[in-house]
Amino acid sequence: MNKTIRRASVFCLLMVLALLVRATWVQGYEARALADDEHNRRNTIAQYAQPLGDIIVAGSPVTGSKGTSGGDLRYKRTYTQGELYAAVTGYSSQAYGATQLEGIHSDVLDGTDDRLKDPKDLITGGQAKPGNVLTTIDPGVQKAAYEALGDDKGAAVAIDPKTGRILGVVSTPSYDPSKISGTTDGDAWQKLLDDPDKPLVNRALRQPLAPGSTFKLVVAAAALENGLYGSVDERTDSPDPYTLPGTSTVLRNENASAPCENATLRTALQYSCNNVFAKAAADLGQDTVKEMADAFGFDTEKLDVPVRAAQSVYPTGMDKAQTALTGIGQFEVTATPLQMAMVTSALANGGELAAPHMVASVTDGDGTVLEETEDGDTKRVVEERTAEQLRSAMVTVVEEGTGTNARIAGAEVGGKTGTAQNGVDNSNTPYAWFTSYAKDDSSGKEVAVAVIVEDSGSARSEVSGNGLAAPIAQKMMKAALER
Repeated sequence: MNKTIRRASVFCLLMVLALLVRATWVQGYEARALADDEHNRRNTIAQYAQPLGDIIVAGSPVTGSKGTSGGDLRYKRTYTQGELYAAVTGYSSQAYGATQLEGIHSDVLDGTDDRLKDPKDLITGGQAKPGNVLTTIDPGVQKAAYEALGDDKGAAVAIDPKTGRILGVVSTPSYDPSKISGTTDGDAWQKLLDDPDKPLVNRALRQPLAPGSTFKLVVAAAALENGLYGSVDERTDSPDPYTLPGTSTVLRNENASAPCENATLRTALQYSCNNVFAKAAADLGQDTVKEMADAFGFDTEKLDVPVRAAQSVYPTGMDKAQTALTGIGQFEVTATPLQMAMVTSALANGGELAAPHMVASVTDGDGTVLEETEDGDTKRVVEERTAEQLRSAMVTVVEEGTGTNARIAGAEVGGKTGTAQNGVDNSNTPYAWFTSYAKDDSSGKEVAVAVIVEDSGSARSEVSGNGLAAPIAQKMMKAALER
């Protein structure tokens, strides 16, 4: 063999080896990245090649699938009572992706999760029968919240304090995910994006706002846990009106005739006395209040239920006047309805917070459990005596104070109202809050809820936690106790 042919042969051999190495690299190392690439249409084709698995509420599916005509996507998602359950399911759209439970558990629902596959499927890459997602949602509680919120812009969450099971998640205005599940729904999608009320935002889990006076429960807990006051019936050192430390700004109470001067924590919760809780926060200091808030779940970066909840925030780096304002749930304190329901849930459960979750289990298509969420995974937030005292004070709020619209005959109900300032110098309509718990000793059932009404169309003078939010909470609690 002459020199030229030999060199050409070696060169060709090296090229073949290079191609083999590259092919091996692509198939063995980059295959998964290429398969998972969002621009790989084969993923979407595979996702909608067969009917999707279902999201289940109380044994019944609230989702479905139907065949399409034309195109390479054979099925698309449908929803039963889509607007009622949108804050739970999210959407699965051929054009716009998937959110919430639809997105988190998409691999199980479309049958591509390896746990669903038998050995033959794993070898051939075949698609398995889709699995299902079983939620903790109670349809009665969900419906009660949705109907009670009605045309209001707001949100509500209900939790079983003992187990942490989320019984209801509602955000209004809502939307019907069926209307954006296909590939030709651009007009409907754009309408949702352009809507100033932002129906695609899950207000219950993803929109933290100033909690107003509902945050006074956290400050009261900090005051008792840290010995600032020995009980909810001990007189406090709280001048009325109260001047914010280091300023000439006077903080007044909504009800000028309320007995707030040096009021006990019970009376201060009953009449929602700003002076008592602002001074308590200033006396405790921001670090102590933050420690208490964080114990309830504030400032948790990854609160997954399993949908990732937005972070509720207790601020830092404040002066004493700003710290005082946080005592009434203002300045830069923010909370989601989920977070405030967690506060009340912990108090209802003797000071222990059960991890909130809205998925009970994930199963394969034959019902075999692939993963299960443990109920009652708890952590202690406050001592049992503190929780007991605050529950007693919250009952006073409902029986004799600002939360009378939450009463339920034959049940123990405790709550806290809140009216949070909104906008510069409170220029916008305030937010109406109510957070509460209810217990039925005869059945052993209990529930904790939080409701926010951002805008009901009511006149500013008619906005209050008791007037707008408490009746919604009452209907939810009643439905939970009757389940």
